[in-house]
Amino acid sequence: MIARLRRWARLLLKKAVLVWLAARDNRVPWLVRALAAIVAIYALSPIDLIPDFIPVFGLLDDLLLVPLGVWLVIRCLPPGLLAELEEKAELQSVEMDRRTGFLLIAATWLLAALVTGWIVWAIVC
Repeated sequence: MIARLRRWARLLLKKAVLVWLAARDNRVPWLVRALAAIVAIYALSPIDLIPDFIPVFGLLDDLLLVPLGVWLVIRCLPPGLLAELEEKAELQSVEMDRRTGFLLIAATWLLAALVTGWIVWAIVC
């Protein structure tokens, strides 16, 4: 069982690399690129929708949302491009630059805070 989970985790990691490559490839349709960026940011973000310390549900969102997002991005990619990106992901062990990852995560949460503030301001005022 543990060996099976490790294989699944390795496969998911390879697919996550593919998603990251798809988010950065200009040939990918913009909507799929946006989805791929969101999935990559969520997977890398230390902040979850449901905090990990909440029993069962805290880890369940990671176990469901990340694989579901990866699957959806892969499903939306054109077949020829998918094959090329799979080959790149297989050859390239992409370790995202920490600074880039931090900037993406910080920008996402800043945008979320601004949108939330704007909505609250619109409701209150």
